[in-house]
Amino acid sequence: MGVNLKDLLPKKEITFEGLKGKRMAIDAMNALYQFMAIIRQRDGELLHDSRGRVTSHLSGLFYRTINLLEYGICPIYVFDGEPPKLKEKTLEKRKKAKEKAVSKLKRAKIEGKEEEIRKYAQATVKFTGKMIDESKNLLEYMGVPYVQAPSEGEAQASYMTIKGDVWATGSQDFDSLLFGTPRLIRNLTISGRRKLPGKEVYKEIFPEKIVLKDSLKENKITREQLVEIGILVGTDFNEGVKGVGPKKALNLVKAGEFKDYEEIKEIFLNPDVTDEYTIMIKDPIKNEIFEFLCEEREFSSERVKRGLERLEKSFSQSKQRSLDSYF
Repeated sequence: MGVNLKDLLPKKEITFEGLKGKRMAIDAMNALYQFMAIIRQRDGELLHDSRGRVTSHLSGLFYRTINLLEYGICPIYVFDGEPPKLKEKTLEKRKKAKEKAVSKLKRAKIEGKEEEIRKYAQATVKFTGKMIDESKNLLEYMGVPYVQAPSEGEAQASYMTIKGDVWATGSQDFDSLLFGTPRLIRNLTISGRRKLPGKEVYKEIFPEKIVLKDSLKENKITREQLVEIGILVGTDFNEGVKGVGPKKALNLVKAGEFKDYEEIKEIFLNPDVTDEYTIMIKDPIKNEIFEFLCEEREFSSERVKRGLERLEKSFSQSKQRSLDSYF
């Protein structure tokens, strides 16, 4: 879900070519949820094999990661760990929302309303620990690095960016800015032609760059004040103040009308992160990938073979640069 700060943040549209040679710490759960929401059958159902196992997340992870590598981008996926206690209410709220969406999806299917079927199908996205393990396994076979965060993935990705181990954090949510990432890249894993909700209209989606220092300068605030604004609007750890949007929150914080919420501020200003990670690109294990996707989960053999050719070629080119050249 994330905090809604889009009205306050100056964004710059960029190209994938402009990101060549950059290391990106990608919020893994954010990306996987996007794949699950977007990669579906015509009737709104998730992709799955004959045993009923969901494969949408694996399809997105395999092909979108290859796309990034072909652009010369080095992705490092960062997975969530144990969520802070304050997030429990948000998680429970999301669970109830999914249950309502399931009910509405059933009704939409009975009534044959295709637009509503797509809408509510996306709202029912649910991840399991097994699916996360599958995603990590696929990344290992592909030779693509990932990091296990002790708590929030966005906090860990932001920390890696602050340290300079990666160039930017990749996520759709703005929370990374509250966690202090110097640069946030949005639309990194979903760029392309997208249908607008409720309309037969398509729009090209391109990557966006948001620079923290520029955002603070634009609004004449500190990072701590940005966190306070986020808290007033509402984060994953609190519901926010009713009737307060980004601009009103900005005025309230500047007027010194922000009080309490110290525990939530601490989550953003001093998050639980780790230095125990290694960023290393390895040679892909093609036979493991083929067995994992084609023999076990019934992916198209020809399509996966083409993907493997692209993967091998992109890795060959990255070796010429070496990992140290990504920055």
